[in-house]
Amino acid sequence: MPTEKLHHCRVTIIGVGAVGRNVAIQLAAIGACNLQLIDFDHVDLSNTTTQGYAVDEIGMPKVHAVESTIRRLDPSIAVEAIEDRYRSKQTIGHAVFCCVDSISARTAIWRTVKNRCHFWCDARMLGEVIRVLTSDNPGTDEHYPSTLFAQSEAQAGSCTSRSTIYAACIAAGLMTHQFTRWLRKIPCDQDITLNLLAGEIETA
Repeated sequence: MPTEKLHHCRVTIIGVGAVGRNVAIQLAAIGACNLQLIDFDHVDLSNTTTQGYAVDEIGMPKVHAVESTIRRLDPSIAVEAIEDRYRSKQTIGHAVFCCVDSISARTAIWRTVKNRCHFWCDARMLGEVIRVLTSDNPGTDEHYPSTLFAQSEAQAGSCTSRSTIYAACIAAGLMTHQFTRWLRKIPCDQDITLNLLAGEIETA
């Protein structure tokens, strides 16, 4: 792991629900020193099962709950917690993890960050089916835009409504792994689909 590059890389995580929360914690654990968390939502009771938040965090802004967890891991990590929706005027990091639960939000975010970041990773979940899409050259990427579609074509329900916490942890682990490949200048897997129930994985 190129420690110096990791220490100097600013990482933005948009959405800290089931997947984004775990991405943030894993990045902190491997030594990421500069994290930006963006989410407008607050922790509610259902998030203590599907998203892994603690009961005593109910009512807290999710970004502050995750920030607190990170500071318990390592108080030296710089965390910028933005309690708001992602907005195009916001300054973002070198690496962006898109962990939102609607295709329209992904599309809007992608359009405004693709020319401003160097690494992009997006996870999509439905129950025990996980898809991780990664771009190590977002400005010229042709594959990722082909995976976007109209919101009307999306399956009903949020990505975590039928998910399990272990699936979210696995999705976050796959995303973190792609990030470490990028740091080491190893080509990233553009498109990974993992069906846990069927025991099948496809990569491209």
